[in-house]
Amino acid sequence: MLSSLHIKNVAVIKDIDITFENGFIALTGETGAGKSVIIDSISLLLGAKADKDLIRHGEDGCSVSGLFTELSDHTLNTLESLGLSADEDRSLLIQRTVLLDGKSTVRLNGRSVTLSILKSLAPSLISIHGQSDTNALQDPQSHLRVLDVYCITEELKQEYSSLYARLTELRSSINDITEKARERERLKEILAYQVNDIDSLKLSPGEEEALVDKKVKIKNNEKITRNSEFVFKALKGSEKGSVYSLVDRSISALNQLSGIIPEYSDYAERLRDVLYQVDDIAEEVYAVLEEQEGDPTEALNAIESRLDKISKLKRKYGYTVEEVLAFRDKAKAELDTLENSEQIIEDLKRQEQEVYLEALALADKIHEIRVDGAKELDRLVKETLEFLDMPKVQFYTLIEQKYDGDRKALNSDGADSVEFYISANVGAQAQSISRIASGGELARIMLALKGVIADRDGVSSVVFDEIDAGVSGKTARKIGIKMRSLARRTQIFSVTHSAQIASLAHCHYLINKREVDGATETSIKVLDYDGRVEELSRILGGINVTDAQRRAAIDMLGVVEE
Repeated sequence: MLSSLHIKNVAVIKDIDITFENGFIALTGETGAGKSVIIDSISLLLGAKADKDLIRHGEDGCSVSGLFTELSDHTLNTLESLGLSADEDRSLLIQRTVLLDGKSTVRLNGRSVTLSILKSLAPSLISIHGQSDTNALQDPQSHLRVLDVYCITEELKQEYSSLYARLTELRSSINDITEKARERERLKEILAYQVNDIDSLKLSPGEEEALVDKKVKIKNNEKITRNSEFVFKALKGSEKGSVYSLVDRSISALNQLSGIIPEYSDYAERLRDVLYQVDDIAEEVYAVLEEQEGDPTEALNAIESRLDKISKLKRKYGYTVEEVLAFRDKAKAELDTLENSEQIIEDLKRQEQEVYLEALALADKIHEIRVDGAKELDRLVKETLEFLDMPKVQFYTLIEQKYDGDRKALNSDGADSVEFYISANVGAQAQSISRIASGGELARIMLALKGVIADRDGVSSVVFDEIDAGVSGKTARKIGIKMRSLARRTQIFSVTHSAQIASLAHCHYLINKREVDGATETSIKVLDYDGRVEELSRILGGINVTDAQRRAAIDMLGVVEE
């Protein structure tokens, strides 16, 4: 549940701290007092878009912090899947800061995380339902999600999703190869030409760099030869005057004296290491001299011709020799696929049929569970709607399956399309909820559905933002009773203008605004009994609160249905 909320510099809120208990919590206040800012702040905490217009005028940024305690197993599992964890006492502190330059930071228990991680976690913490969310019921896709929350396990959905992803991948491969097969001959000619064009040059990785290096050496042939000959002769090429000869004789002399001067033996060994190095350098220089043999002009022409051919291939197939070779390998693979496309398509179709049958078996299992679950869901929703002053209501879930030829058509959710149908009046034909225009009816349907799935969606806090709009009197009272009932299992927040609803809350907060130093500030406080009487009287009354309205407020508080 959401245990505390700190809001700083968000719209008309300068700096407030709020502590919440479990149960049913009412938030009331005059229009424009800042109730929507509280909801916006919670939404910001859950990853909503950080609009810089939310930042209080004159400030550099805003921040919201929320402490969630008694986290559900569902939330803990979600955290684990994201590579995160709660504190030992199953609590989580979320902090979000938004600056004027658009930068936003998110911290979970002090650890910086991305906004996408926050958005992935948010649905397991709080569910916010406002007029826009109620209107979302007009999208039939949301009906399937509600039914699945009620009766389909997450493990079963994941198992099916993996199979469906594999099925989609196979079908995409079949379509791709089939499409290419239609142009097989033309593509085969193109690919064969490209492969042969590259193969004819017999390229090897690093060849171009080696040729350029050799080209530089040939252009400097005379200089290389002259200096290399000098180095070789000086080091080893002369029998008596070379470095090698002189060092070798020095080693011999030192060895002859080592019996008299012991340290000369060490000098001799050190000189022997020098001798080896001199020999290595001389041999390597001699190898360069051997490379310089032949006609340099002819060798240079051959290199230029080879580099020109490589350059032409690069213009067609890649920026480097390695890219040209990679292009060749890809073209060869495509050519092999085309030449064997019929066999490959046959193999893929066999695999597709196998995976389809596996997915279909699971989809049929899911269908049966949905059909059974829908019967129970329909009964519970109907009971709740009857309680919420829709006594003649008929509610049922329509589950249909479509066929693609002689096979059931599968989709990412299985083989079903799901839609809720309702008739609110006697003799009226049931229609899809998506065609219902009454906001009051939609609000009650949404509340009923939420009540049915409350124990199964893993969300420990629910916010109802003015969903009672369009209803009043006895119906509003019953909506409040239903919220209070839900609060036995889930922390319920209700932003409301209804005294009938607010009077049923376990805890009542008043949101107010005032002018401080020429600026508007919103404040929030928990109301005691007398404060609740005054606030309920204000909601019930007009400009001036009367004693009769106060008595009505006292009566409301004195009769709390459990």
